[in-house]
Amino acid sequence: MVPDTDFASYHDRPIIKPPVWKTPDVPAYLYLGGTAGVAAALAALGDLTGRSGLCRSSRLVAAGGAVSSVGFLIHDLGRPERFLNMMRVVKVTSPLSVGSWILAPFGTATGLAAASEVTGLLPGAGRAAGIAGGVLGPAMTTYTAVLLADTAVPGWHEAYRELPFVFAGSALAAGGGSALLTGHGDGPARRVAVAGAALELAASRRLETSIGMSAHAYRTGRAGRLLRAARAATVAGAAAALAGPVADAVRRRAPRRRRALDAVAGLLLNAGSATTRWGVFDAGMATARDPAYTVVPQRERLRRREAAAGE
Repeated sequence: MVPDTDFASYHDRPIIKPPVWKTPDVPAYLYLGGTAGVAAALAALGDLTGRSGLCRSSRLVAAGGAVSSVGFLIHDLGRPERFLNMMRVVKVTSPLSVGSWILAPFGTATGLAAASEVTGLLPGAGRAAGIAGGVLGPAMTTYTAVLLADTAVPGWHEAYRELPFVFAGSALAAGGGSALLTGHGDGPARRVAVAGAALELAASRRLETSIGMSAHAYRTGRAGRLLRAARAATVAGAAAALAGPVADAVRRRAPRRRRALDAVAGLLLNAGSATTRWGVFDAGMATARDPAYTVVPQRERLRRREAAAGE
């Protein structure tokens, strides 16, 4: 019997160089950007449908998320000018370049909309900026998934089909949950939150069962613990979001109790979304550090090509 191979590399270094991204900077950047994108879309929807409370609260969430996201990104880069250097060119084949040109105008638009909302100045310009932020919002929810999948990190690259759906569902759950948390979750925001939670859970399940060996990193270690906690929070948050209207209809509860239930739902959905991003980040880093995640899939692909060529 041949013993199992102990995968290692020269001087026990990883075969690929793991990203030098920091925690919690990058997981926070992933979470806040996605949440801001959905909040901006909800703000535009609220504006167009006459839901002033949803419009106001979502504009503030979108601007706060965008500014905080840029802050975490700049802190990870180390020097502010590095972010400005990314704006020097537009390279459509680079997700990082495209993402920078999504993030910059999105942050500007949502900031202008929020400033107009708070001060009452230039309402026409504020509304136009809010609509522009809403248009850019969907791209904010998923471009970071493309950015991760475009790297050589096995745990991210092999999940290039599933990650955009995981991130989109996570962002929808968090954005809708933010509206629940601020007391404006009735109507579309509640449906967005629940639909996002369902999408996140389904896409995460598919990721962990369909990407081959790298799925092991999503089920074990700290990444596995984080993702299990994220699923629990997301399920509980979706259940709480659905329970509010049901409780009102069945037991005729007081509005104060429903608002408390919505706030709990919003907190759980946002906690689940943030933990999902951290778990995905940790899983990818684990596959970058372990040579087996690079070597074994390469050998399997080589064997398949050789078998196909011999037929």
